[in-house]
Amino acid sequence: MTWLLPRLLLAIGAAFVGFIVGAAVHSATGFEALGLGLGVTSGVALLLVVDAVRGHRLLNWLRGNQQDNAPRDTGLWGELGYRVERAMRDRDRALARGRLELEQFLSAIEASPNGVLMLDAQEHILWCNRVAADHFALDPQRDLQQRITNLVRAPAFVAYLQAGRYGEPLVLGNGRGPGTLSITVREYGEGMRLVLSLDVTERMRNDAMRRDFVANVSHEIRTPLTVLSGFIETLHTLPLTAVERDRVLVLMTQQTQRMQTLVADLLTLAQLEGSPRPASDRWVGLDGLLMRVAADAEALSAGRHALRLRPETHAELAGIESELLSAVANLVTNAVRYTPDGGEVDVAWRLLEDGSGELTVIDTGLGIAREHIPRLTERFYRVDGSRSRETGGTGLGLSIVKHVMQRHGGELLIQSEVGKGSRFRLVFPAARVRQASDSALGDEAAFGGAALSNH
Repeated sequence: MTWLLPRLLLAIGAAFVGFIVGAAVHSATGFEALGLGLGVTSGVALLLVVDAVRGHRLLNWLRGNQQDNAPRDTGLWGELGYRVERAMRDRDRALARGRLELEQFLSAIEASPNGVLMLDAQEHILWCNRVAADHFALDPQRDLQQRITNLVRAPAFVAYLQAGRYGEPLVLGNGRGPGTLSITVREYGEGMRLVLSLDVTERMRNDAMRRDFVANVSHEIRTPLTVLSGFIETLHTLPLTAVERDRVLVLMTQQTQRMQTLVADLLTLAQLEGSPRPASDRWVGLDGLLMRVAADAEALSAGRHALRLRPETHAELAGIESELLSAVANLVTNAVRYTPDGGEVDVAWRLLEDGSGELTVIDTGLGIAREHIPRLTERFYRVDGSRSRETGGTGLGLSIVKHVMQRHGGELLIQSEVGKGSRFRLVFPAARVRQASDSALGDEAAFGGAALSNH
């Protein structure tokens, strides 16, 4: 009520001015009624003029952009201007706070790995994030207010959206290339819908790989079990000579060893996938490790190949010795197995300019066709299944090598050409490579723990 007192004072002032005017008119004309009328009129006119001026200033401020403060008059108009200004400032702050919260909310949705698409009751696009735009081949700005079914015309999606039964997600191909989307619709508000999309390509690929893995393991184990079952039945039902019995036992031993090797490889892969990343402060002498690999390879070759497997590297690698030994041994023994008699197998080491190291296994074997190379590290993938089984391979060796290198921050690179042999390179990052002192060369690798099996 701070405006009431100035208002009363203004009224009293107007009345006093009217009284003065009335008295002056009465004195000049001698007409009391005329003086009273003019006095009242002048007082009211003064009050109206003051109100009109103040009201006009407030109206001019309201007609503008309200960036400046409202007129700071006294009385009713000043109080009214102040209240209006404060209400408008509060409204602006609330709107700004609401816009900020909306922007933060939309930014959070924008950062989501899922696609989010908002539709109104007529299926027009109200908003979508970049992920949804990529999933549905949309433009997040140009396509706003467009009907979604005019832009995404996949029959399965249109039928799913219009059916209104959203209990189960829809699996649909990605609109911008190979891939698979899982689409879920949720209703909200008055007929509005939220379309959520998730790229499940990798998950479905992993599911397929898991199914293939189980099928392959079952096949790999079933084959030797079938052979063993047949031999056991033969031993029970047929009279065999000592030579025949020994031959059967040898074959049974081979099949048993094959299953043992397969199980060992599977356990190795499980261990690699479930173990923490190797420490970077445990160093393994590469020369000693290569000596152990060379000894196994020479025994496997039995003089049938020209082997150069012991370069003097004077290098150490940071990591787990058994894993590094398994990776190198897999490559070298594979090179020996798949190189015809009289061929060559070389192992070379070099330091690269950036401080990283590269261990290369080169053979003059049959080589591998280009289309097979990207899939060589897949579990149980074989270029020639019959030949691989004849050489004793399980189809897991290169997969183990790839996992070992990934765990040590390196990579496996493969180059090959049919009829010209193959080159397998293990590239180790600079942080895991160092030169060793002569007195310490190979001690840890030469006398360390047991190695993982060769493949």
